Amino acid sequence: MKRTWLLFSQTATVLLAAYFVVATLKPDWLGRSHAPGVMSVIEAPAGDPTRAAGEGFRRAVQKSSSAVVSINTSKAARKGSANGDPWFRFFNGDPGGEAQAGLGSGVIVSPAGYVLTNNHVIEGADEIEVTLNDGRHAVARVIGTDPDTDLAVLKIEMDRLPVIVIGNSESLQVGDQVLAIGNPFGVGQTVTSGIVSALGRNQLGINTFENFIQTDAAINPGNSGGALVDINGDLLGINTAIYSRSGGSMGIGFAIPVSTARMVMEGLVKDGQVTRGWIGVEPNDLTPELAQTFGVKAIKGVVITGVLQNGPAAQAGIRPGDLITAVADRDVASVAELLAVVAGLKPGVASKFTLQRRGDPLVVEVSPGLRPKPRRPARHP
Repeated sequence: MKRTWLLFSQTATVLLAAYFVVATLKPDWLGRSHAPGVMSVIEAPAGDPTRAAGEGFRRAVQKSSSAVVSINTSKAARKGSANGDPWFRFFNGDPGGEAQAGLGSGVIVSPAGYVLTNNHVIEGADEIEVTLNDGRHAVARVIGTDPDTDLAVLKIEMDRLPVIVIGNSESLQVGDQVLAIGNPFGVGQTVTSGIVSALGRNQLGINTFENFIQTDAAINPGNSGGALVDINGDLLGINTAIYSRSGGSMGIGFAIPVSTARMVMEGLVKDGQVTRGWIGVEPNDLTPELAQTFGVKAIKGVVITGVLQNGPAAQAGIRPGDLITAVADRDVASVAELLAVVAGLKPGVASKFTLQRRGDPLVVEVSPGLRPKPRRPARHP
């Protein structure tokens, strides 16, 4: 009996060892294939439900598209006194005879009915109508606008509103996949895909405060105010502008980061305006020519070429030719950085400005004022 059991154990061991060798070295003999790189399903990372094979971005679109709306605006016809002159109408036509219509997009960001869009979409409008993706319509009222960032907040009164999920634009990196959702040319809601092409784009002359996400996802007229979302369908930015020679998409679009949009929205909803610091100077990026003109020895900073009389900077002793190198212990190397840092200062609260004057270091205390509302696009902090 013992001999039989020993023989059985040895035979089983040999067979298992042989099976292991064949399965490892020649799996095709067993009808199995382990060719490298072949998988039946592409699994999504934890928390990402959109990446199953064959789905593409379907779930991301389903999650976010219902919260993206179309915005139609109208401006009543305006007739100047000259338009009543028959000779004026003969030579110039009658430009004030018809109402003007506008088109854009927006994003529902709150169950209370708050809608984020671009200021230029609704600027000067007498009537604003919001159309949801499910076909419902609502007249919107303006809660507030911020021309400095080209953002506006509307409010609609409607039940069962879809709301987009706010994402984290600060975690974005170049190469991340994104989707643009809006109503280009009024053809109806459209989704395009692309990647993040660049971050922190500024000095484009579009807004006073610029920190754009650049993307190659197709953005066209009518997309302004629409959503830029990630592959989870979370809001990353508000589509704002394109670079184009033809009027259509050329693969260079710009979106305002949702971190900026959220800050602006909270200010507009709470106070009806965005509170920003202001010191009343004319700044310029440091160039070799300006450095030579003003006797600047530093290699980075912002040259002040003009100071508003009796403004906060003038009262603190800042003069034309001074080089600002830091504000509240934060280095500034460009006009865009100075704009951002000064805007973040609390009006009426003194802050330390580190300067150079003809090569000599200097520290002054400046109490910023409240940034005035712009009459036209400007870049003065």
